[in-house]
Amino acid sequence: MPSRFFALKRLPLTVAVTLAFGSGAGWAQEVVKIGYTGPLSGGAALYGKNVLNGLNLAAKEINAKGFDVGGKKYKVEVVALDDKYAPAEAAINARRLKQQHGAPVVFVPHSGGAFALQAFNQQENFLLMAYTSVPTITEKGNKLTMRIPPSFLTYIEPFIRNQMKHGKKLGMAPADHDYAKAWVAAFEPAWTKAGGAVVATNPMSYNKSADFYTGVSRVLESKPDVMFIGGPSEPTGLVAKQARELGFKGPFVIMDQAKMDEMARVTGGLQMLEGSIGTLPLTADERPGAKAFVQAYRTAYGPDSNPSSESSLNYTALHLVVNAMRLAGSVSDPVAIRGKLDAAAKALPDAINPNDINGVDEKGGSDLNTVVGVVEGGKLKAVRLKSL
Repeated sequence: MPSRFFALKRLPLTVAVTLAFGSGAGWAQEVVKIGYTGPLSGGAALYGKNVLNGLNLAAKEINAKGFDVGGKKYKVEVVALDDKYAPAEAAINARRLKQQHGAPVVFVPHSGGAFALQAFNQQENFLLMAYTSVPTITEKGNKLTMRIPPSFLTYIEPFIRNQMKHGKKLGMAPADHDYAKAWVAAFEPAWTKAGGAVVATNPMSYNKSADFYTGVSRVLESKPDVMFIGGPSEPTGLVAKQARELGFKGPFVIMDQAKMDEMARVTGGLQMLEGSIGTLPLTADERPGAKAFVQAYRTAYGPDSNPSSESSLNYTALHLVVNAMRLAGSVSDPVAIRGKLDAAAKALPDAINPNDINGVDEKGGSDLNTVVGVVEGGKLKAVRLKSL
C-alpha cells in the first residue's frame, strides 16, 4: 500500500486532507474545519445567515492567501449546521462538528446555545466562539470561551439616560428567549433605580409568530412613554410596526440583537422608529474599517446587501482565530489558540477590524470601542456610548 496512505492516517483529526493530483502539484492540501451552529431556518434565519455570511467572507479572504502555521500552509472551511435557535439542537450540532469534522473551534450566535455548549466544550476540547453579549458567558470560569460582542450591560445606563427624556413610564414587549430574558432582568431594575416605572411586561415568542397585536395591545393598555422591544430584526420590526398601528407614538429601546436598518425594511422606513435607540447599523458607521467592510460585503453578496454587526464581528472573529493559530503555532490545540487571542486582537489591522476590537480579557470577553445609533428626524445619528 502506498506510504502516503499511512501518512494520511497519522494526520490530526482537526485537519482534513484533500488530494490534488497533477504534474507539478503538491499531493495534499490541509484544511482546518471551523464549526458553526446557528439558526438557518425559522424566524431567526436572517440573523443566523448574517453571522454565516461574515464567517464565509473571512474564510474567502483567508483562503485567497492561505496561512502558515508551523511551516505548513492551511486553508479554512466553515462547516455550518442549522440549530433553529434551539439550545438542545446547538449542543447536538457542536458534538457532531467536533466528532465528525474535528473542528477545534465552534461559533454559536445565541446565548442559549452558548450556555449549552459550555456544559461540555472543555471536556471535548474545542474553543467556543460565542456571539452573545450576556456577561455571564465569561463569568463561569470556562477556559475555552470567547465572548465576541461587548457585554450588553455597557448599553443599559446610557440607553436609560437617553430615553428618560421622553418619559418615565416603560412598557416591555421583548422576545421570550434566554438572551431577551437576560436583558430584561438587567434593564427593568435599572430603569426603576433611575426613577422610572415599569408599567407593563409582556414577553412574546418572536420566532414563532408574525401577529403581535394582542401582546402589544396588552402593553399599550398601560400607556407607556417608552417601549422596550427586541429579538431578531424582522420580528422586532413587526412588533414596532404593529405598535405604531395601534397608536404608540413614543420611542423604542431596541435590544442589541435587532438592527434598525433591517427593522426599517419591515416598518417602511426609519421614520417609524423616531426617537429610538439601538446598535448602529454598519452602513451608517463612518469609521474607515466599517466602510471598507461594507464595500467588501456588498462585493461578495450583492450591491443592495447591508451587513449587520453580527456579520462584521464574526468576520473579524474568524480572522482573529486564524491569527491566534499562527501565534500559537497550532491549528489543533484550542488551549494554545485561546491563549493567543488577546495578542492576536491587538495586532488586528483596521481593514479586517470594522468594530475596533482592542483585545480579549483573561476571562474571554472582548474589548471594543462601541458606537450606537439614535433615530432623529428619520435619520440615524452615530453616538459613542460615553457621549450619550
